[in-house]
Amino acid sequence: MLKVFRLRLKGWLLVIAGLGLVFSLLHYLHWDDRLLFLQQEHNTSAQQQAESIWLPGYRAVIQAKPLAGLEHDETSGLSWSPLSNTLFTVTGRIPKLVELSLDGEVLRVVELRGFSDPEGVEVLSDGRIAIIDERRGQLVLFYLPLDAQFIDAAALTPLSLGSNAGSNKGFEGVAWDARQQRMLFAKERSPFGLFSLPFPELANDLAPVVSVLEELPSKQIFMRDFSSLAIDQRTGHLLVLSDESRMLLELDEAGNPVSFISLTMGFNGLTRSIKQAEGVAMDGEGTIYIVSEPNLFYVFKKQQ
Repeated sequence: MLKVFRLRLKGWLLVIAGLGLVFSLLHYLHWDDRLLFLQQEHNTSAQQQAESIWLPGYRAVIQAKPLAGLEHDETSGLSWSPLSNTLFTVTGRIPKLVELSLDGEVLRVVELRGFSDPEGVEVLSDGRIAIIDERRGQLVLFYLPLDAQFIDAAALTPLSLGSNAGSNKGFEGVAWDARQQRMLFAKERSPFGLFSLPFPELANDLAPVVSVLEELPSKQIFMRDFSSLAIDQRTGHLLVLSDESRMLLELDEAGNPVSFISLTMGFNGLTRSIKQAEGVAMDGEGTIYIVSEPNLFYVFKKQQ
């Protein structure tokens, strides 16, 4: 009898330990937060949805399209240019700036000389291009000539983003907020964070007036890392992309979560999961673009 009792006790302890492991894993992956947020989304009114990006209404229309000629490159970061109506991304293994059409065709490749680890890229509304060099913890800005074959970092004045120089866990995402005349930055992890930098558009000066980053609230964001940022200039809402969480999240202007989509197979029209999503952009019509390593391209459109 005692032997039977011990076996049953051992069995129950294994069940309890297993359940504890499952719940710990769900918490680590933020599935508990996602379930709560799904309930919140369900209660969002039609008017609130209309006033936001509302990611659940998007479906993938281009999936896993290889970027021709970049087979051995690692794309990272993505930005839409309102001046040329094209997209820009950067590659890290061999530093390049790549211009893309809105359907993922490579239009031109510009060599990035003297860059260590370009990760984030953003096009400002006046045409300047900003690139984050993650390992050096720097931001550089420049105008890109139409006939440019290369950009030389030695000819540019970098802006230090503070600590984490030499780290691969530094600033990755960057977005231009035209409404509030500021740059937004995403620190990847350990810990992750969102930051703001006042950045008035100046005709004769490529550098910001202030170089002190202001940390923004991010404790409420149920993600494991930040890969890229994009701003919807229509609503002022921020898109935050997470590679490890395989998620795209919408935040309102106060930093509160509004909606999200999972980047895993079966959601929002995806036939396969997006692995290692590294860049997100949104154009003036609200279409969302994503690039993932090594060189895959995705487009999501709002369904009417």
